[in-house]
Amino acid sequence: MSTPRRQRRAALGARTIVAWLAGGVIFFPIVWMVLTSFKSEIDAVASPPAWLFFHWTLENYREVQARSDYLHHALNSVLLAAGSTGIGLMLGVPAAWSLAFAPTGRTRGVLVWMLSTRMMPPVGILIPVYLAYRTLGLLDTRIGLIAILSVAGLPLVVWMLFTYFREIPRDILEAARMDGASTLGEIVHILMPLAAPGLASTALLTAIFTWNESFWTLNLSTQAAAPLTAFIASYSSPEGLFWGKLSAASVMAVAPIVILGWFSQKHLVRGLTFGAVK
Repeated sequence: MSTPRRQRRAALGARTIVAWLAGGVIFFPIVWMVLTSFKSEIDAVASPPAWLFFHWTLENYREVQARSDYLHHALNSVLLAAGSTGIGLMLGVPAAWSLAFAPTGRTRGVLVWMLSTRMMPPVGILIPVYLAYRTLGLLDTRIGLIAILSVAGLPLVVWMLFTYFREIPRDILEAARMDGASTLGEIVHILMPLAAPGLASTALLTAIFTWNESFWTLNLSTQAAAPLTAFIASYSSPEGLFWGKLSAASVMAVAPIVILGWFSQKHLVRGLTFGAVK
């Protein structure tokens, strides 16, 4: 075997090993959380920690379901993710279309400004938002949470869609205009089908970020609109952390979105690489 070929195989093997090590480091907390959810509270805090040789039990899951209304919190998470994602796309698609196909001298400044809003700590505007929500009667309501989560996720939606839309040839849209297509028809019948992979990945990422959002949901809801993030936080008490029950609640909260991501990973990767190769 020639030396260059050996070098290439050695480099490929090294990259593979590094990739597996990185994947193991990233995946380890999830494995540990699942294992802890099947431990008793004594085994969960044992030192040295017990790995596979401990008394496996479903008691944590039974107590979590007996203590909390899991389905209520799960339904809230689904409604918040679906609502904020839908509103984000409704507002983001026209905004991204305008920035991509009708740019002005201020387009770059607008994009940078939208991105800069994500750099501000949410706690900086918590008090005015809380007071406004209290005045409007939006505290602990699904509508209120959907509104704030839609606004929080809008910069991500616009930036991602703007990137996808720029890869679509302008000639296609100009041909549609010459055939008499309106602006709305151009967006609905031409642009959105062409950018379907990008729209799908944007919707998936927005839904994932909304599902995992905890700051606004913990501060603007108590029970009626509380999603699964509040469901997890309820297992932190002044007496301490109950690691077994906390892990069981975490597994129950992340399982739906992990399953969704697993089955849609092909579409997610396709959307994220949309336009990368011409």
